[in-house]
Amino acid sequence: QVRLVESGGGLVQTGGSLRLSCAASGGTFNGYVMGWFRQAPGKEREFVATINQSGGSTYYAGFVKGRFTISRDNAKNTVYLQMNSLKPEDTAVYYCAAGIRPGATHKYDYWGQGTQVTVSS
Repeated sequence: QVRLVESGGGLVQTGGSLRLSCAASGGTFNGYVMGWFRQAPGKEREFVATINQSGGSTYYAGFVKGRFTISRDNAKNTVYLQMNSLKPEDTAVYYCAAGIRPGATHKYDYWGQGTQVTVSS
């Protein structure tokens, strides 16, 4: 069983930056693909970014447009999401997820509890 704990959310003004962290425990971290998702009030959860086991391959949702960067430190069992140029529409609860082979349908095996990001206009 893998436990994921997100941190780093908060309130930021438009144009500001935040760095989210997700610490993993209870599994072999470097064996998992890691992903970030978000869910805004009244909307479905949506994919944000993913990174492969080694960190050598990343993929982003179109709305990221170079503003966000996913990275991981396998020595620290942690995945990060650096978010720059934040917009009010980025306001959501952000979740990290871990999966062996999530694939294009994003079928992740484990999820964190989420961290709130609020961007004020």
